[in-house]
Amino acid sequence: MTLDGHDSMRPRKPIAPLFPRRTILPISLMLTLLFVIASAGGFSGESAEQTQVPTTIEDFFFGGSQPNTDVIYEAFRPSDNCAFCHEGDETVELLINSRWQGGMMAQAARDPLFFAALSIANQDANVVGDLCLRCHTPSGWVQGRCIPPDGSELTDSDRDGVSCSACHRMVDPVFKPGISPDIDAGILANISVLPVSPGSANYILDPLDIRRGPYSDPVNPQHFWAESPYHRTSEMCGTCHDVSNPVFLRESDGSYSVTSIDTAHPTGNKHDMFPVERTYSEFINSAFASTGVDMQGRFGGNDPFIRTCQDCHMPKFEAIGSTFGDPPIRPDLAAHDFAGGNAWVQDMILNLYPDDNINPDYLAAGKDRSVSMLQRAATLDTWQTGNRIHVRITNETGHKLPTGYPEGRRMWINVQVLDISQSLIEERGYYNTLSADLTTIDTKVYEAELGISETVASLTGVPAGKGFHFALNSILLKDNRIPPRGFTNAGFAAVLASPVAAHYEDGQYWDDTTFVLPADAASVTTRIYYQTASKEYITFLRDKNITNDTGDILYQQWETTGKSPPVLMNTHTIAITPFSTGDIDDDGFVTLADYVVFHNCATADGVPLLDPECVSFDFNDDDDVDLLDFGDFQSAFND
Repeated sequence: MTLDGHDSMRPRKPIAPLFPRRTILPISLMLTLLFVIASAGGFSGESAEQTQVPTTIEDFFFGGSQPNTDVIYEAFRPSDNCAFCHEGDETVELLINSRWQGGMMAQAARDPLFFAALSIANQDANVVGDLCLRCHTPSGWVQGRCIPPDGSELTDSDRDGVSCSACHRMVDPVFKPGISPDIDAGILANISVLPVSPGSANYILDPLDIRRGPYSDPVNPQHFWAESPYHRTSEMCGTCHDVSNPVFLRESDGSYSVTSIDTAHPTGNKHDMFPVERTYSEFINSAFASTGVDMQGRFGGNDPFIRTCQDCHMPKFEAIGSTFGDPPIRPDLAAHDFAGGNAWVQDMILNLYPDDNINPDYLAAGKDRSVSMLQRAATLDTWQTGNRIHVRITNETGHKLPTGYPEGRRMWINVQVLDISQSLIEERGYYNTLSADLTTIDTKVYEAELGISETVASLTGVPAGKGFHFALNSILLKDNRIPPRGFTNAGFAAVLASPVAAHYEDGQYWDDTTFVLPADAASVTTRIYYQTASKEYITFLRDKNITNDTGDILYQQWETTGKSPPVLMNTHTIAITPFSTGDIDDDGFVTLADYVVFHNCATADGVPLLDPECVSFDFNDDDDVDLLDFGDFQSAFND
């Protein structure tokens, strides 16, 4: 029993599928049977026994390369093999292997947060983990080691995650004569179902160990190679950075129904599936993708113009890419940084995989690059009008801010108000570093919240509404994340990435929030924080896991490594100029005596002040005394 009373050794009970695997059931029959079970008392809320949705591998089919076919894949070389030539030594730092190993691409199949979420997903829907592992360990998936879908059959090499071999054996799914390698035509001809569009790890991998890259003139390569312009396109990144749940079919009214079990999605089009992540689609519908944006070197490298995902996440430098032979100095060598927003999981990986030959310095450098990326992702401005401050966050990225997998991720505004003695008199968005609790009621939190529909609730026994059941979620409850430059409501709606319970005008890539100041405010400091995983998400992954110990392992590591410490993205301090408080007689209180004068000053919106002394009631400094000011007067009233 832990200090908080949590039984970390509680017994585990697997959730049995309702039907044997491969049984084909029309959804109408399945709903009828589940309704009978529910009516008999099988469901009484999430605390009762949950029913696993009896999905099969067929339900999670996407085009592209497939495991367990007649295609034989040559071995995917471990990254240590690549490091011989692409890591560097004490005399020269290369921008490839060490940078890759420090990022989350290399750790995708070690990430304990991922495996804890994977366990819940598999509990909720049979074998859905196959969809998750497909992206997190391509070499393991295509070679048939992702069944069972909990990752238990993965090899040491598979833990390389999104490995060197996996990326550099990717084939452009659209053959372009004269551009694509000639051998790709034959590879594509052997793919039974080509991808409809990038997403959900529907990659095509070369069965042979032929490494692809953007250059036509490698010097003394110690492996087979092919020039591939595809590796500098955003479409390649979109292969994994749009994720959809194919168990759901989008209806004409925008709702989602459950598809027939043991059957591939009827259209195979991600725009007809439930959107889990839309980072690639957000980018494609931004000004960065349509015209390019000169970011003045904000994201590093020697090319300030951002046109592709790689321009930010793999900035270009003048450098060599290998230590073997006499490598040329490339003017545009892409640093394999892959920096994103995760600056916490690296610590857990060092604790959990001490024997995996992971260089702690590389992980520390990767964390630093993630923090730097977060700090460059937004601009923060704060200004005052009357008794209010206004906080503007400008999204400097090519996608929503924040973006990616939605569960547990959030960004928020923290406001600290100081008096003339520099004592803290008010704080909004307070985060308790000891308990990991965030006060959300008095600030704005940028996040996406997904949930379970009534239909899915009736199928599973999991209550409808907001939740972290990734595999079951089929409704969007909130998405106020800030869109990128070039945003249009129509464009984002077309790719299922619209704001929800929030509104942004076409072209808006910033968001403003207003806070009312206390009377004795002398200065204000505003901050933006980002957090990879909230306490609510971490405890959910622990408490709802009845299959294995991945939730307990995550929780223990979460406590050990700072509880997913928030990253300070930006800060801004301003001095507060004196403003109206409603205390016109200067007795230190706002009373009926002040109200008598206020009554004589009140006008309609936009009507100029009736008397100079009425400025004491113009709380918001807009040169009138109207209903908005009356609301502030009521808040300040003491008697």
